[in-house]
Amino acid sequence: MSDDHTDVQEFFTTRAADWDARFPDDGPAYAAAVADLGLREGDRVLDAGCGTGRALPPLRAAVGSSGVVFGADLTPAMLEAAVRAGRHREGQLLLADVAELPLRSESLDAVFGAGLIAHLPEPGRNLRELARVVRPGGTLALFHPIGRAALAARQGRRITPEDLRAEPNLRPLLAGSGWRMTSYVDEDARFLALAVREG
Repeated sequence: MSDDHTDVQEFFTTRAADWDARFPDDGPAYAAAVADLGLREGDRVLDAGCGTGRALPPLRAAVGSSGVVFGADLTPAMLEAAVRAGRHREGQLLLADVAELPLRSESLDAVFGAGLIAHLPEPGRNLRELARVVRPGGTLALFHPIGRAALAARQGRRITPEDLRAEPNLRPLLAGSGWRMTSYVDEDARFLALAVREG
């Protein structure tokens, strides 16, 4: 495991127990982002970097009982928090790195990633791995419940031109990783970039 993985695990391990309590009002934003993903009954979807599993209930609702929902995270403490919250009933939890997913190629219809891109140690390679497990024409949602400027203000920092989530950076990053961006929203109330798996 690389130092990058260790840093991510340490960051989230120390915050897992009270993660949901820190962001109690994010549920509607997650549900709206999942709705924009355009899932259908019976689809197979992955919540990549699922954390405490806040996206799992709306993902399950979108794909129904005939669909398949996976939640993958690198940090055991976050998955344990998901279980305590009862969200393991909405999908199968996987202790897994998004850089090496234990899923067959082209086995999914969609990937949902909340707050994911900022924590990817090798964004291009990691997004290619997400593309590997999604069928051509499948979709990707990169989401955050607040926009880049609001998040930077909350964290007491400035947005830099190098920010991967900036549209001029994210669009070519996705294109070089097997995805075509179809929508980009960066407002105070949310960040959502949607992309289609090229085939």
